[in-house]
Amino acid sequence: MNLVKCSLYLTLISIVLLFVNCGKDKNIPDVDDITVETEFRRFEQDLFSVDTTGMTAELAKLNEKYPVFGNIFFNQILKINDPRYAPQGEIEYLKGFVTHPAVTKLQDTVQILYKDPKKVKGHFERAFKFYKHYFPQDKTPTVTTFISEYSVAAFIYGDNDLAVGLDFFLGNDYPYQQYNPQNEAFSQYLTRTFNEEHLVSKAIKTLAEDKAGRLAGNRLLDFMVHNGKQLYFQEKLLPYTADSIILEQSAEKTQWLKQNEYEIYAYLLDRELLYSTDYREFNKLINPSPVGNSDMPPSAPGQTANYIGLQIIRSYMARNPEVTLNKLMQKSDAQEILDKARYRPLRG
Repeated sequence: MNLVKCSLYLTLISIVLLFVNCGKDKNIPDVDDITVETEFRRFEQDLFSVDTTGMTAELAKLNEKYPVFGNIFFNQILKINDPRYAPQGEIEYLKGFVTHPAVTKLQDTVQILYKDPKKVKGHFERAFKFYKHYFPQDKTPTVTTFISEYSVAAFIYGDNDLAVGLDFFLGNDYPYQQYNPQNEAFSQYLTRTFNEEHLVSKAIKTLAEDKAGRLAGNRLLDFMVHNGKQLYFQEKLLPYTADSIILEQSAEKTQWLKQNEYEIYAYLLDRELLYSTDYREFNKLINPSPVGNSDMPPSAPGQTANYIGLQIIRSYMARNPEVTLNKLMQKSDAQEILDKARYRPLRG
């Protein structure tokens, strides 16, 4: 083979590997013929429209309409049945909650922003069509919205049902830090995602966490593959959503990750972090943080290892087309996935 043909051959190989290792799967299935009925329930509207003069009867009505969610909200989130939190009793505690000026102001803000969230409903409906495509035997999730005065952003309950705390999606400019300046959850690098643009992705993330099951080990590799599966699940259900939204990184940080994929993986290998079980060593590599590890470039964001985990999963699924999304989410052997992925990032 002459040098010209050899160079052309290697270039073609490089292009193929680039798409396998770096690009999001663009083979988006056609789900237009899939019919889903998305039940979108506004619990917070029902709660704040109660007649406080007959609170006992109103509470009973809410529990009847929301039997599973009501138990979680009242007893686990508000803890109205716990005398440590509600010494005056559940009825008086609940009445105080729905009439407290700060809470009613919060409710008013939520209703202004989400009076009729048609766009949000549409995004959920499209995501659930993809969900039914990949998990045809599963029940279509319902969506229940609520406010909890900044206690919970989203969770899954019952049979695939999603709960979304709308008070965690009031926009980048909402003064979250004023309410609790010491709360790390209200740090700017986190609250920048507390908006409508991230709402559906964060809610779908709870489905991903449920499907991924329990973490199977305590090595960095185990975390990377586990988190990578969840990110892959999100992008399969939200194929038209920007990577930056799913990764919960800014556009600039997302671009940095893509441009430095080779260097990130080399960093993990050079420092023998892949099989480390020292959580303190890799905490910032898998959890939200404004910066990466101290010995990484200042421009490196947190959760860089999760990004590599996603690339490993993308490579694994591209090389093992017989594995369905459902089967992937059930797999827990991170080493097997890494071996079969044959992940080799290209030098940028």
